[in-house]
Amino acid sequence: MNLRRVQAVALKEWRETVRDRMFLLLAFLLPVLWLLVFGYGLVIDVEQIPVAAVDYDRSELSRDYLSRFMHSRYFDFRGHLNSEREVDALLQTAHLRAAVIIPEHFARRLQEGKTVSVQTLLDGTFPLYTDIAKGYIIALNNTFSEKLVSEYLSRTSGLSLEEARRRAQPVRLEVRYLYNEEIRGTWSQVPALVMFALMVASPLLTALGIVREKESGSLYNIYSSTVTRVEFLTGKLATYLAIASVNVVVLWAMAVWLFQVPFKGNFGLFFLASVLFVMVGTGIGLLVSLLVRTQMAALVVTMVVSMVPTFLFSGLLVPVSSMSRGAQVQAHLFPAMYYTNILRGSFLKGVGLEVLWLDVLALVIFAVALRLWGYWLFTKRPRA
Repeated sequence: MNLRRVQAVALKEWRETVRDRMFLLLAFLLPVLWLLVFGYGLVIDVEQIPVAAVDYDRSELSRDYLSRFMHSRYFDFRGHLNSEREVDALLQTAHLRAAVIIPEHFARRLQEGKTVSVQTLLDGTFPLYTDIAKGYIIALNNTFSEKLVSEYLSRTSGLSLEEARRRAQPVRLEVRYLYNEEIRGTWSQVPALVMFALMVASPLLTALGIVREKESGSLYNIYSSTVTRVEFLTGKLATYLAIASVNVVVLWAMAVWLFQVPFKGNFGLFFLASVLFVMVGTGIGLLVSLLVRTQMAALVVTMVVSMVPTFLFSGLLVPVSSMSRGAQVQAHLFPAMYYTNILRGSFLKGVGLEVLWLDVLALVIFAVALRLWGYWLFTKRPRA
């Protein structure tokens, strides 16, 4: 392989990229725009749930119960309603997502040591959203119930309030959140969105760049030159690899400084894994460019091949371990899952190669296999 010829091909590709202002703008802005749009738009935190109450008791104790909804950051208390009919109308129009209905004699029954059923109506249109809201309501209700039982034991048995609380809850659950102590959705989503932006942009730019030469006819100059297949492919892809490497640094900076995601790992490992992933992406773009003849076809095929599997099977929205067995098998057939593991491990857990070596090895295998496949499909003789 002649490095001078490789350099010549790479410089030619760079000049072609710079000459096309729109393509150059797309090369550097597309990943940034993807991260901005999805980073701010794909919010999975369930907070400020619109809730209202129908309080038939209107006692001090019922107001104390509802105050827990008013002062919680997870709920947006919209006030009191007069009847359940108003609740139905507001739930149907999505002005409310939940409603709490406190029955009559709520305070009297509790003071008598009896149980009371508080009805909660939830909008089940979005099951995941609803299930999380249900968990919040159960937690608030358990806290209130524990307070009442403790006060009752203290009042009837002469125990101190602290001792009554201990007896009311003999098994106390202590939960500690690791790696994402504040349970911020952006801390988990943004690293995965870096993967998504690179996986969409790298194959797309490579495929469009090569097919553009097919349409203009300039690719046929290669067929009559002394440049070998390896030299052409190496020089051609080097430009897109360099562009994507710059995008890697830009996306990392956006994740850390714009979205305030902590980075606890080794930047060198992160960058190396990112370059490998970009090589996988450019390899996919190369294969697409060898199979289609127009830029429109390259655009459609690349978006389908890169975006759909990445969105579904990378762990971007749902952990791979929570998928069905068939979906888990498919997830392991795509490179996005391995790179997502590396990103979340580097950003949130601070783990190194001793933990992520298998994911890095998978990216190496994907990169080499796609390069060999592209080399095998590429020919210096024009196809009829």
